[in-house]
Amino acid sequence: MENERRKLIQFQNIVKDFDGQIVLKGIDLDIYENEFVTLLGPSGCGKTTLLRILGGFLEPTEGHVIFDGHDILKLPPYKRELNTVFQKYALFPHMNVYDNIAFGLKIKKMSKDIIEQKVMKMLKLINLEGYEKKNVTLLSGGQQQRVAIARALVNEPSVLLLDEPLGALDLKLRKEMQYELKRIQQEVGITFIYVTHDQEEALTMSDKIVVMKDGEIQQAGTPQDIYNEPVNRYVANFIGESNIVPGRMLEDKKVRFDDITFDCVDVGFKENEPVDVVIRPEDIDIVSAEQGKMTGTVESVLFKGVHYEVMVETVPGTHVTVNMHVRKNENIYSEDRKEAISANDFYLDLEDMKDIDDKEIVARADAQAWNPETEEYISIKVDTDLKEEIGEYAVTFSTNSGTQVTRKIWVVDQRVVENKKANEAVSAFNFFKSKDEILESPALDTDLKTWANAQGWKLDNEEEGIDLSVDYDFDPETITEGIYKVTFWTTGREFKIHTTDFVEEGKEVGLTFFPEDIHVMEKMEF
Repeated sequence: MENERRKLIQFQNIVKDFDGQIVLKGIDLDIYENEFVTLLGPSGCGKTTLLRILGGFLEPTEGHVIFDGHDILKLPPYKRELNTVFQKYALFPHMNVYDNIAFGLKIKKMSKDIIEQKVMKMLKLINLEGYEKKNVTLLSGGQQQRVAIARALVNEPSVLLLDEPLGALDLKLRKEMQYELKRIQQEVGITFIYVTHDQEEALTMSDKIVVMKDGEIQQAGTPQDIYNEPVNRYVANFIGESNIVPGRMLEDKKVRFDDITFDCVDVGFKENEPVDVVIRPEDIDIVSAEQGKMTGTVESVLFKGVHYEVMVETVPGTHVTVNMHVRKNENIYSEDRKEAISANDFYLDLEDMKDIDDKEIVARADAQAWNPETEEYISIKVDTDLKEEIGEYAVTFSTNSGTQVTRKIWVVDQRVVENKKANEAVSAFNFFKSKDEILESPALDTDLKTWANAQGWKLDNEEEGIDLSVDYDFDPETITEGIYKVTFWTTGREFKIHTTDFVEEGKEVGLTFFPEDIHVMEKMEF
């Protein structure tokens, strides 16, 4: 189909560098005649820069822009067969509607009667007949926008460039203008290139969507392609709402996630390749637990007007809670106060006893010695009666000069919390800290994990670690002595479902979907 149509614009390896910062990284893109193309992406992704290079307002650092078979980079903006409509409409406030639209034609020295014919035709196209004498400053935002579009179209450009033209309008007007713009584009039959960060706008109007991120094209295709077959997590998240789950492609048409193997329609991945799987909320049906391909508990139900948004937890998270004992600061000073030493009591798992050494004991106790005047660290020795059995032991930390502190080590059989449904386990220890250590921590969440020796791993592969989050309800700035609960947890798996049927919170349900509703994507490298 695309081959039959004429390529109107070709961006070839467009690179743009602003003071050493590369904002476009080699863009290749073909745009066809009469196509409505939307450049979609967040602020700073390079979409407006690309538009301005096409318009002639910026020069690329490298690359070519081919327009209708000719390289146009040397042509000034006014000689290119393009017109631009900006978010700020830039209408002439001292001119009425008619004169604003006619402005470009008068510059071209066209005869009055031809100008009148063209302007009247434009007023009809933008549904503003009878407004020609009106002062543009008295028009609504939507009307001003339409005048700006008419002023651009009356010059009969081959291409209309639109840079976030609906950004300044309220929601209702924006929706109306989306349909209006699509209608105008189809009636005048020219190429529209539209820049927006609004995914709904892109889906409503475009023949082709070009999703951009950090100066690169992530995917270009029809709205249906982009929505139904996103190439990666970024595109899936940017276009519509998604459930994105890490998985493994076992072989063609077989994908495994959350310890279940599913049939899918995707092919061409390597065997056992790690992938991301996307399932759209509207493609999942809630059924009885017995009928589901997977089961879960309804966590929340939100009424959204047309449908309910239901969150179902299919894999519960795993958590372990420990006690943090906060004590007052107990630094020990030498008699001449040239040395100070401090350390904490700590817990050790019987398992960890096998290869424990002095360095590890110093680290676990957070033991340190220093010169209070110069703040320089002093090396310390370790002396302990530690044995490879459960019990309470003493450990003494000392400097060469004999400044020392004695603390306790409790060797315990550490409780591991196993979660078979999630195929994971977590463990952590009670621990001791001083108020100063908590207050002075530069990254408290990370330090809490270290102090508690908190760990998460896969039950079927202990080498594979799992990220842990941490929760606590104390304020580090105002903490006092006492015992505080600290919880380490893994995120469970939740699926978002859009359904017109009401379900009750707390209910056990089944989830089902078809093989073609599973979209397998390459794992995205960040």
